[in-house]
This record gives sequence, C-alpha cells and structure tokens, in this order.
Amino acid sequence: MSGFIEGFEVPLHRSLTEPILLAGAPRAIAIVNGTIAAALGLGLRLWIAGIVLWAVGHSFAVFAAKRDPQFAEVLSRHLRQRSHLSC
Repeated sequence: MSGFIEGFEVPLHRSLTEPILLAGAPRAIAIVNGTIAAALGLGLRLWIAGIVLWAVGHSFAVFAAKRDPQFAEVLSRHLRQRSHLSC
C-alpha cells in the first residue's frame, strides 16, 4: 500500500512546476528591463547609461530570483494587499 488512491495519481513533468527564467531572472522582469535599457541606449543615445541600467537591473533580478524564483508575484501581491494584515 503506497498511500495513494488508485486512479488519482498523475505523473507531473518538472517543467510544469518550475518558474520560467530568462538568464536567471524572471522572464517578464528581464523583458521589461531589457526594453527600458534598449530605449534608453538606442532611443536617447545614452549607450553607457543603458548598459549600466540593464546590468544593475538584471543583476538585482537574478539575485532576488536565487532567493525566491517567484519574488515578482509575491511583491505585487504584497503591494496590492498591504493593509490587509496591518495591526
């Protein structure tokens, strides 16, 4: 007896449970960060500022994703429900 009810056990692929990361950062944050850095670098012709913004933003996102891969969802939920648990 394995503790499972017959017919209610389903194999689940690992890719369905892991977050989608792009170069170590959450995909949405990496895309937004790259788009803003590209607009700054290409549109305003501030190449160094665009590269620095991308490097700092991506490094922060990778650092935060190493601690919690779903930090963006947690942060947005925290900001949305800020006063829900206040004393």
